[in-house]
Amino acid sequence: MPYTNFKKSSAAFLNRSYRLTRWWTGLSIAILFAMMAALPGRAETPALCEKEAPRITFENISPPFDQYDYFQNRLLFPFEYDASSFSLINAWWLAEISTLVYSDTVYIWKRLRQAGFKQVQFIQHSGTYGFVAAHERFAIVAFRGSEIWRHGEGFDAQRILADMKTNIDIRLSDWADGERVHSGFKSALEDVWTALLPEIETLQTEGLKIWITGHSLGAALATLAADRLQDVQGLYTFGSPRIGDKGFQAHFQVQAYRVVNGKDIVATVPGEGPFRHVGERVWIAPNGSLQDRNGRDGKMLDTGCGEDISASGDTVKGSQIDSGLLIPHAFRDHNPMLYSIFLWNALVENRNVNGKI
Repeated sequence: MPYTNFKKSSAAFLNRSYRLTRWWTGLSIAILFAMMAALPGRAETPALCEKEAPRITFENISPPFDQYDYFQNRLLFPFEYDASSFSLINAWWLAEISTLVYSDTVYIWKRLRQAGFKQVQFIQHSGTYGFVAAHERFAIVAFRGSEIWRHGEGFDAQRILADMKTNIDIRLSDWADGERVHSGFKSALEDVWTALLPEIETLQTEGLKIWITGHSLGAALATLAADRLQDVQGLYTFGSPRIGDKGFQAHFQVQAYRVVNGKDIVATVPGEGPFRHVGERVWIAPNGSLQDRNGRDGKMLDTGCGEDISASGDTVKGSQIDSGLLIPHAFRDHNPMLYSIFLWNALVENRNVNGKI
C-alpha cells in the first residue's frame, strides 16, 4: 500500500474547500445586492422632465382644460396630508385640482379616480360650483372660478350673469365681529353652504384631514369657507382677489398660502383701499422662478427638455404672430393651467437638482 500523507492531503482539501466557500459566499452576496437593487425604490430614479408652458391664446385661455395631463407622475409626489407648513407638493396637487374643477362632472370624477380618490360630491347652486373629494386619509374641497365663456360651448347668459353679479358686488358685508367681506363672495358661498357643510363634517368625523383650494373666484370662496370652518389642515389659493377688510385680515387664523403667478390681474382687485389679502404669498416671478417666503428668488425654471419658459406662458425661443400676442400678460398669467405647470416644474427642479423636495 503506497504511503499517503494524510496531513498534507487534508490541508489541501480544506484549502480548496475554503476557497470554494469564499467564492460561493461572494457570489451569493453579489446576487443579493442585485436583487435588492431591483426592488422598488432601490433602483436609481430617472430624471423627470419639466413641462413646457403653452402659449396662451384665445383658443386655450378659457376653460375647460381637458387637454392637460392631470396628476402626472403623482406616485413620486404623494400628497402630504399632515403638512403644517408650506408644501410644494401640496401646492402642485391643489393647483391641479383648482384647474380640474373647471371641467364637467364626468371628466372630473374620471381624473380624480385615477389619482386615487375614493368618492366625490359635487356642490352647485346658481353660479357657485365645487366639489368635495375624499382620499383615504384626506379630503379636498375645491371651488370653481368665474367663467366668462367656456371653450367649445355656446353662449350661456345665465352663467355669465351669475358670475358677474358675484364679482361686481363689491360692497362690504358683515362677516364676524369686527370683520367685513366682499358681499358678492359672501353671497356665493351662502348659496352652497347648507349643502357643503354636512359633507365636510361627515369626512371630519371619519378622521380625514380637510384641505381647501380654488382659483380666481374659487380662491375667494375657498378662503371664506376655510375661515368659517377653522378646523382645516390647510388652504392654498391661486390667483385670489382681495376678500375682506382690515378686520378680516387681522382675525384670519387659517394656515393659508396664496400663490400668485407673475402679473396676474385678479390678485390686484378689488382695490387695496378697503380690501386686504390674507395668507402667506408665494410668488411665481416673471422669469419663471418661485420666490420663497422670505422674499428670495429661487432658480429660474426651465423645461429640462429643450426650451426655457416664462411665467406668462410664452416660449423664449421662436415667436410667432398669433392671438396670444393680443392678450396682456396680466390676463395670461391668470390662467390656472400655468399655475399647475410652474409648480410642477419647481417640484421637478428640486428633485433633479437636490434629490428631494
